[in-house]
Amino acid sequence: MASILKLDAAAARAAIPQLADILVDAVAHGASVNFMAGFSQAEAERFWQVQMEAIEAGGRELLVAETGGKIVGTVVVTFAPQPNGPHRAEIGKMLVHSGARRQGIGSALLQAAEAAVRASGRTLAHLDTQTGSAGEALYRAHGWIEYGVMPGHSFTPDGTLASATFFYKQVGP
Repeated sequence: MASILKLDAAAARAAIPQLADILVDAVAHGASVNFMAGFSQAEAERFWQVQMEAIEAGGRELLVAETGGKIVGTVVVTFAPQPNGPHRAEIGKMLVHSGARRQGIGSALLQAAEAAVRASGRTLAHLDTQTGSAGEALYRAHGWIEYGVMPGHSFTPDGTLASATFFYKQVGP
């Protein structure tokens, strides 16, 4: 079973190559996570570098799943910075390496993300995922509530327009 760890900024910086591997793998396997086919390791490393400032400032937390000393999954919790949103957080970059799927890692990461939202004092979490994806099934199985589907929300890595399903969950009182 994987261990779920919260990485501080220094540990996150050190893990950038592994984080990038997971992101490249997700895109290569068709995940609609903001990037297109041909997405490179260097581009993925730049993406994770940009995340570091928010992690250092405390506006974002990075949780990873680790097996045998190797990171096999990620989830990012971003705390709403708006003055009228101190109760909200967004879940993103929920990724499990293709070689580590179907082992309960996604469920463990999602539960850890929900716990991180609660621990921050926030009570409402939201996310979106490609309609019909494994992520959609996972979120439903964990009690997330659909609040809409947007047709043609974004392109999949191969250039096909896909719908996105939006979910929320009350994670606190």
